[in-house]
Amino acid sequence: MGELGHIIETGGPFMKLNIIFLVIAIAIIIDRIIAVFFRLNLNGARFMSQIEKLVVSDNIDKAVKLCNAAPRAALARVLRAGLSRANRGVLEIGNSIEEESLSVSPQVMVRVAWLWSVANIAVLVGLLGTVTGLIKAFQAVGLAAPEQKTVLLTTGISEAMYNTAFGLLIAILCIFSHLVVNSQAKKIMEEIELHGLKLE
Repeated sequence: MGELGHIIETGGPFMKLNIIFLVIAIAIIIDRIIAVFFRLNLNGARFMSQIEKLVVSDNIDKAVKLCNAAPRAALARVLRAGLSRANRGVLEIGNSIEEESLSVSPQVMVRVAWLWSVANIAVLVGLLGTVTGLIKAFQAVGLAAPEQKTVLLTTGISEAMYNTAFGLLIAILCIFSHLVVNSQAKKIMEEIELHGLKLE
């Protein structure tokens, strides 16, 4: 912990600013992972297979109850919207599925794109910290007393390198997480589209 504190202190104000962006990134990542892997997700193929069997055997009420058993899952909500209007004709079913899909979509995709923004900001803040660190290092060479030059030069270069590394680390975390979360979110939306059409 002492070494980490020393690195943060050496990194200067932009390093501390990037810690805020790291916390924001981690909060977004945790929130989106819980949403797209657990809260909004279910096994689409298996769930649709059960719904199909119930619909084919004309057990619409049981199919609705099965959807109600997973009230937060995006696919279950969309299918329930269609099933609840099963006696009103194909057009009405299609409209209700489309409406619920449009309602669910923002909940699946929300804040996913933010990870790219946080990655870009973190790199730029890190770059700013790098530049200020190098400025300090060069000023030390030009203005400081000879016995202080080495210490000030080392401190300035350390600040620059720590900021570069930390900014890139946050960006890598954000971009990798974006790939994972976005892939799962798209999978959920594709399942909704596919199984919504199947239900119609």
